[in-house]
Amino acid sequence: MSALVLLVGAIIAFLLAYKFYGTYLAKKFELDDSNPTPAHTMSDGVDYVPAKAPVLLGHHFASIAGAAPIIGPVSAAVFGWIPAFLWIVLGGIFFGAVHDFSALVASVRHKGKSIAVVIESTIGDTGKKLFGIFAWLTLVLVIAAFINVVANTFVAVPQAGTASILFMGVALLYGFLVFRRNFPLAISTIAGVALLVVAIWLGILFPLVLAKTTWIALLLVYIVIASVTPVWILLQPRDYLNSFLLYALIGLAVIGVFFYNPTINAPAFVFTTNLGWLFPILFVTIACGAISGFHSLVASGTTAKQMYKETDAKFIGYGGMLIESTLAVVALITAIMVADYAGELANGGAVAVFSRGVGAFLGSIGVPLTLGVTFASLVVSAFALTTLDTATRLGRYVFQEFFEKVSATEGESKSIAANPYVATIVTVVISGWLALTSWSAIWPIFGSANQLLAALALLAVSVWLAKLGKDNRFVKYPMYFMFAVTLCSLVILSYKNFLAANWVLAVIAVLLFILAIILAVFANKTLKEVSGPPNTGVGAK
Repeated sequence: MSALVLLVGAIIAFLLAYKFYGTYLAKKFELDDSNPTPAHTMSDGVDYVPAKAPVLLGHHFASIAGAAPIIGPVSAAVFGWIPAFLWIVLGGIFFGAVHDFSALVASVRHKGKSIAVVIESTIGDTGKKLFGIFAWLTLVLVIAAFINVVANTFVAVPQAGTASILFMGVALLYGFLVFRRNFPLAISTIAGVALLVVAIWLGILFPLVLAKTTWIALLLVYIVIASVTPVWILLQPRDYLNSFLLYALIGLAVIGVFFYNPTINAPAFVFTTNLGWLFPILFVTIACGAISGFHSLVASGTTAKQMYKETDAKFIGYGGMLIESTLAVVALITAIMVADYAGELANGGAVAVFSRGVGAFLGSIGVPLTLGVTFASLVVSAFALTTLDTATRLGRYVFQEFFEKVSATEGESKSIAANPYVATIVTVVISGWLALTSWSAIWPIFGSANQLLAALALLAVSVWLAKLGKDNRFVKYPMYFMFAVTLCSLVILSYKNFLAANWVLAVIAVLLFILAIILAVFANKTLKEVSGPPNTGVGAK
């Protein structure tokens, strides 16, 4: 069977979902451009900065994509192409895109604050603190892991190090010209993307060879700076321009699939693998390709603070996830077309399988294989870096919110721990320590933790809608499923690690399980207190 059928089917499904289900959700949320967004009402030139929809989509997509929608589907191909494909498509449409969209809207309606604050307004301060601790610890894990991922990539592909540094210079110039000198967006974008291509070319010509520890030190300094500087200077323009590289990669890969017409060589179903049982491990493994809790932190962290108008939420939140799921389908195809899948995966990992597959697709339209593989590797490494600095900024937000106090008489007050510089330093120091010591020992728990974060975000939105007396079924039912997946996976993970005497992983799995149950109990209590039949929209702003 041709894998082209899968790609065409997925693209059609995503387009129809955006047109019809996305519009249905937008009506449910009663998006109204007459309601000023926090980017305008709380504009501070640092975190709250209005951004036009194409620019913000670039930032949002670059932040949520990273390497995860590539690694997850390629790794999950071991379960067979049918369950992996179905979960990416159906999960992306009815779970992931709904999760991202609803988290973004909920945050915009709560002054651009994180899901932790949404939980505080619905479940209470204890719920906020529990979620905040969990979210911050998850982000610390993300930062520690991606510091190693990026450092290892720069060591293995020194061209990527040079190109990434040059990308930052281009972003600084772009941000200054567009946001401070009001240069036309279209012309500036064309020039900026052209400069990125030049940066890639220079990176190939002048690779920067440094030791891993040196890269880690440089990355730690970089993420501290990126976390506290105004978003318009670096984060927003760099992510926006970088997104065009990923758009180009996806577009060229899709065109390449049409010409290459790969054949599916993977089995249809495999119920038990070396990773575990198909349920729940498949869903935890694919992760970001279908749904990811990290996305709710991005949506309710940096994205909500920059959204220009409410109706942009469908384009950015729902549409952004569908683009990521398209990338996940392409990644899955690069795995299931390989005859020796296990050997290819062992020879360099999931990113290498993806890069070689994309290189083959591009080769079918005349791009030299080596150049195609190098381009794919450079793009993936660039997006791993965007995930790293966005996660650091989000860690700073969550840490600050945990120590913020709101008084009915005095308004919002902040302790020294809520200072952005203090929050950033604490987050980066602990992440850096894990990156240099034992991050790999607890990294296996991240897949389950990330999916549990998605379940908790859906839980927060479900309770928020219920307290408003609104219909919440479109988030409630996905929430039930995600709780079932994550709780089952945590039970399996804790059991395996207790048997293996890996006490750190076992205890963390148990603690995450308990946290989820406690928050679910709090939410259930709140739901029982809500009276009155549900309405059909979200009128309260």
